[in-house]
Amino acid sequence: MKSDRAWVRLSSGRRLDLIDPKPADWKDLDLAVGLSRTYRWGGHSVWDLPLSVAQHSLLVLVLRQQMQPHQPLTPKEALRELLHDGDEGLLGFDPIAPLKPHLGADFDALTCRLRQAITVRYDLPEWSAEDYMLHKRADHLAAASEALHVAGWSREDIRETLDIRLTPVTTDPLPRLPGCQPWEPWPPRRAAALFLAKLRELDRATDLDAPADLTAAIDREATLADLGAAFSRLPASTWRRFAHPLTGNSLTDTFVYVETDDISQQHLEGVIVDGERDDEGQWLLDGQFTVFTTDQELIHVSGWGCHVEIQ
Repeated sequence: MKSDRAWVRLSSGRRLDLIDPKPADWKDLDLAVGLSRTYRWGGHSVWDLPLSVAQHSLLVLVLRQQMQPHQPLTPKEALRELLHDGDEGLLGFDPIAPLKPHLGADFDALTCRLRQAITVRYDLPEWSAEDYMLHKRADHLAAASEALHVAGWSREDIRETLDIRLTPVTTDPLPRLPGCQPWEPWPPRRAAALFLAKLRELDRATDLDAPADLTAAIDREATLADLGAAFSRLPASTWRRFAHPLTGNSLTDTFVYVETDDISQQHLEGVIVDGERDDEGQWLLDGQFTVFTTDQELIHVSGWGCHVEIQ
């Protein structure tokens, strides 16, 4: 019996309709996880891991900003760079170049619908001719550099077979993460976490001095890892009382900034470890919840009297 199903189930449990995708069909986490598990170069790599589209997307963002170092991208322009391959994360497929011409008009229409839904969801600006030219240069430079340093192509094959005339960069433009070598593909969870942190930062920002900088995202990961280690050292009788013990995994832990709405303007940062959730498992931030703070204290918060922001 032939199925009429035209949707995919995402990691959050939501269903994405591929025939008629809606901007609200996925969570940011779904997109980040999807991109971290969708691989460039057909999954081929000279390293232990393949290169994810999530890491590639961050590389393109950094390279694009380096082309105009004294003219910072706006947050929306940076977000447009970050999401230039977003449809591949929702579909879970990055076809290699020789295959694309054979996929046909139906596949082109499908990816076009996904890209349009992403554009609407994140309110992305249209490309100007100059911006698109600079984007494609950054994308091609990323491809040439990945081909050399990740996929194992020779410089001659990059020119002759891939037809990319740009010279691959030597130094990896992305920050070197603990335990990783330059140009080494990141583990999927780390790639998803850094992509998600940058996505959220750009999506809520109105102005940023350095929109392509990953320092805040990397620092956030380190803070969560430290909090996870500190929480694990609490007496078992303490942490067992909480519905969601802190793990140090930023894809499952909810890191928040809380500021009281009263005149005191007190604030704290930390991870929610207890409280009420909605049907999708998200914390109800307008109710009562408990935070394990960056000062390693357990604080009970009344959300209705505070400004709460997920970091």
